[in-house]
Amino acid sequence: MSALNQALRAALERRQALLADLHAQGTDCYRLLHGSQEGVPGLTIDRYGPQLLVQSFHQPLQREVLLDAFATCQDALGTSLLPVYNDRSQANSRIDRSDPVYQAAPEALADLLGHEWGLNYRVRARHPGQDPLLFLDLRNARGWVKRHSAGKSVLNLFAYTCGVGLCAAAGGARQVTNLDFAEGNLAVGRENGALNPDLPAMRFIQSDYFPAIRQLAGLPVAHRRGQRLPGYPRLAEERFDLVFLDPPAWARSAFGTVDLLRDYQSLLKPALLATAEGGTLVCCNNLAKVELADWREQVLRCASKNGRPVREVEVLTPAADFPSFDDRPPLKTLILRL
Repeated sequence: MSALNQALRAALERRQALLADLHAQGTDCYRLLHGSQEGVPGLTIDRYGPQLLVQSFHQPLQREVLLDAFATCQDALGTSLLPVYNDRSQANSRIDRSDPVYQAAPEALADLLGHEWGLNYRVRARHPGQDPLLFLDLRNARGWVKRHSAGKSVLNLFAYTCGVGLCAAAGGARQVTNLDFAEGNLAVGRENGALNPDLPAMRFIQSDYFPAIRQLAGLPVAHRRGQRLPGYPRLAEERFDLVFLDPPAWARSAFGTVDLLRDYQSLLKPALLATAEGGTLVCCNNLAKVELADWREQVLRCASKNGRPVREVEVLTPAADFPSFDDRPPLKTLILRL
């Protein structure tokens, strides 16, 4: 038995109770092997509805080992799935799809339907972006939003494919606004909305984060001396009952730099000011090198400095399919009640 298969069998055994709970709540999208914590660094195995997705990040798998992993997962789940293997260890792996190890069947690469918290999501094994269309480690946070959105106005920042917004709509929010720079991400968000036709319509804003959030917060859009900024949508000042802030680790634009390690405050300040009095801000940091205690202190200090002291703070951890045996998960989520 290969080292991968041994680690996979142990991971599946640990997940038995969790998977039963997930299936009962209407979820068939989850991680089956979190390699960095479960003995196979650089490897992940995920289920997305009818699809089984294996991804390698350090080195490609051997074909027999891969096929064995496919069979082990399907046997454990008691269902037939559509296997896909994405080797992302090579240069240009997003562009080069020659698949020398395993060629996925056409139906495995088609537009498929996954489910989480009883909602429908578009899933694709491959698309123009690099990552799957639903980040599975954020499931607990999406579930929290679904349970706490009734009657509220919700702002979903760095919305990606709008899963948080969809959960807010399903939770009874009176208004949901999704903000993201990439039209392709928002297009999938619109698809997700259409896949759940009983939910109220959501609002979508395509914009760089900095000009959009500063306008919503009632702050001026920063201009660098002698530099002409690109166009951006004009937005009225607005406050939201629930704001969700889940930025990427790093990104740069003409309007500013997203840097979760060195300058989280520049992201946090306008999000705090766009949160209504008595509202809630949920903020995330996905950098493994950032310690929760240090980041928590930084966030609370920033809130107090900007006149929005936190009345109550709660830490929300990822579900058990993203284990962290040292209690230091890369994804950290704080729920701030202002």
